[in-house]
Amino acid sequence: MQGSLIDHYGPTPVFERMSKHGSKIAKVVMNPGQDLFARVGSMIAYEGLIDFNPQPPQLGRIASSWATGEGVPLMTATGQGLLYLADYGKEVIVAQLAGEGLSVNGKNILAFDAALQWNIERVRGVTMLSGMGMFNVVLRGHGWVALTAKGNPIVLDTREAPTFVDTDALVAYTDGLRVEPRRTARLGGLIGRGSGEAFQLGFSGQGFVVVQPSEDERPTMSLRG
Repeated sequence: MQGSLIDHYGPTPVFERMSKHGSKIAKVVMNPGQDLFARVGSMIAYEGLIDFNPQPPQLGRIASSWATGEGVPLMTATGQGLLYLADYGKEVIVAQLAGEGLSVNGKNILAFDAALQWNIERVRGVTMLSGMGMFNVVLRGHGWVALTAKGNPIVLDTREAPTFVDTDALVAYTDGLRVEPRRTARLGGLIGRGSGEAFQLGFSGQGFVVVQPSEDERPTMSLRG
């Protein structure tokens, strides 16, 4: 029985620093000197010797500077072995940055290499629509990042045509894209509908946008004044 279970559900071969096991687990190869920042509570298992330091001081500004009520506690993972991460059965997206930047909704961050540069930046265009700001975490440099999505995400190529997205379904986009707001209806006529039918963010340029098939559970966007 053990052999059959391992054959069907055992870990897949390791070829890169970060990969997926199935669609809902991120697998990270840990080595000394290659620290990882991960969402607190996302560790589901590990093989080897790996330590965790919850909320290191240098990450305090992530939790304190995000949208009200959306502080995301992070931890540092160090050591050697294989680390498995997940977030309540959400779909996992794994990407390698090769010098470019990625703007990510904080709720969708699962883990990223500590070697990446990061900053909290205002999403252009949202203030024009709402009078308030939406803030993302922008990751830049060379390294790996793992994101989550509620359902199987779609990645849209913004080179092909201007792409418009409901802000509540937006997971991430290439940093440097042109971002413009678009209003398509009056809010007063959309009672009972989501914000996406009223206004969207438009993206164009060289890059992509990641969208999840589920809007934010709250009635409004992740905003703060």
